[in-house]
Amino acid sequence: MNTARPKLFLNLYWHMHQPDYRDLATNKYVLPWTYLHAIKDYSDMAYHLEVNPKARVSFNFVPILLEQLDDYAQQFKQNTIRDPLLALLAKENLTDISNEECHLIVQSCFKSHHEKMLSPFPHYQRLLHMYQLVEPMMTNDQFHYLSAQYKADLLVWYHLAWCGESLRRTNTVVQALMTKGVLFTYEERLQLYDVIAETISGLIPRYKALMQSGQIEISTTPYYHPILPLLLDFKSTLDAMPDAPLPESNGYAGGQSRSIAHITAAKKAHEHYFGAMPRGMWPAEGAVSHAALSLMAEYDFDWAATGQGVLANSLLKSQLSADDKHDYLYQPYRVTNGKNDILCFFRDDQLSDKIGFEYAKMHSHDAVNDFVQTLAQIQSNNHSSIPKIVSVILDGENAWEYFPYNGFYFLSELYTALSNHPDIVMTTFSDIVDMYQASNALDEGLSAKVLPQIAAGSWVYGTFSTWIGSKDKNLAWDLLCAAKKTYDKVLARNALNKQQLEAVERQLAICEGSDWFWWFGDYNSSDSVSSFDQLYRRNLINLYTLLGEPIPDALYHKISAGGGNADNAGTMRRGQE
Repeated sequence: MNTARPKLFLNLYWHMHQPDYRDLATNKYVLPWTYLHAIKDYSDMAYHLEVNPKARVSFNFVPILLEQLDDYAQQFKQNTIRDPLLALLAKENLTDISNEECHLIVQSCFKSHHEKMLSPFPHYQRLLHMYQLVEPMMTNDQFHYLSAQYKADLLVWYHLAWCGESLRRTNTVVQALMTKGVLFTYEERLQLYDVIAETISGLIPRYKALMQSGQIEISTTPYYHPILPLLLDFKSTLDAMPDAPLPESNGYAGGQSRSIAHITAAKKAHEHYFGAMPRGMWPAEGAVSHAALSLMAEYDFDWAATGQGVLANSLLKSQLSADDKHDYLYQPYRVTNGKNDILCFFRDDQLSDKIGFEYAKMHSHDAVNDFVQTLAQIQSNNHSSIPKIVSVILDGENAWEYFPYNGFYFLSELYTALSNHPDIVMTTFSDIVDMYQASNALDEGLSAKVLPQIAAGSWVYGTFSTWIGSKDKNLAWDLLCAAKKTYDKVLARNALNKQQLEAVERQLAICEGSDWFWWFGDYNSSDSVSSFDQLYRRNLINLYTLLGEPIPDALYHKISAGGGNADNAGTMRRGQE
């Protein structure tokens, strides 16, 4: 056996997710976040790998996000834009637009992280100052003082601010518009619109090419991003939160079959978009239970990943030591139901949260040094012949607007430092699975320990507190449970045709997504909570409408008011409190 200290294997794992922002009753997009993150983050993240071919990482794409990216590509192809903000960018005459459209422009186009996405651009900043001057003079919300040229410039600057750093550095149209700065013409707006169309339409092919070259692995998530353990059993909440109040409903009716539907749909979508079956799954929010992991194993997933807190709680539940993370964290574990096995990886919360929350405040060189030195320390502390496997897992889209230049320098320097480090191997989860399953694995001492008990939880604090266990979140679950009972009652009548069945099942699946529950609670901002509250209730109303059933009065009253100021605007949470 090799007695030299083994290298450290790094699983750097970027999770990409947006919920379905369409109102299926109108088929219009209610919020623009999918296409904005596409031109900023999904584009930049592919670019960094394309220009750093030695770097290797994993990505997770939630199927409902891929579906929306594909939908935008089709809209551009057919010239039928169903996103009102994007449509306004390409609208020739902005003089006679409605008050509602004016509202949409001014309410949307100042919703960016001010310090990194608005204040760096003097022309954009002036547009904000102009609006602040005239807003007190507007009677009945009339926009008399805002000309068509003002609206045109504001729309252009908003989209320029959302362009990724790779577009700013490589695209001549974006560069010319940023240099000009004012008095944008209709032709120039169309040029920017075309850049957006080209960028979004090229995204899935770019990631597929990176995957096929072996540079990245792409995993999936249950289709509409539901919290599987909660669909399966509300009481799984109590593993990590024994005193948590639960919804009034005893459980989610038919949760097992609904979970299977999300998993099988995810596999099918992944194969459709990337031409291969996914080997790994990032369960929504890293939410796992023994039952949920067994289900993933049963449907042929080789690996799954979750949070450090889940591992610590699971070791304690299994009466094993969780004293020192260096002893237990940096390895995969085998989870089995006696028939099906899955290899489970666990996130290093400290390193992951440093990227998500700390490094944006540091000079990129210092941040990269800190990250690499932490990894090197883990490697040098390894006195066994078994390599340490470090999994750094986080949101791959929301952190970057808090970094200077959308994280451009940080990611460039990070990939260069990691891919050239003599003791660090950038790898993927499936590579590690293959390493552990190789014919000589036992000779090399590679045998994944069995984790006897799983303490159900997520990557956030090791609990489900972000999605259940408080008044607003529990009410949202009870509204969903009531809708599901109505759904089951209508389906039992066998009165719906195939098309109607597909429509109601899709609408139900959207309502089962995790994002609605995430946003309910007083720790999130009122504006964000209001947007998601309205969209969740609209989705439930659409479900009742499709079922031909009366709409409960409760769906016309807000579920949550918000009012907090969580780190990074509530888009991300830390792994540990």
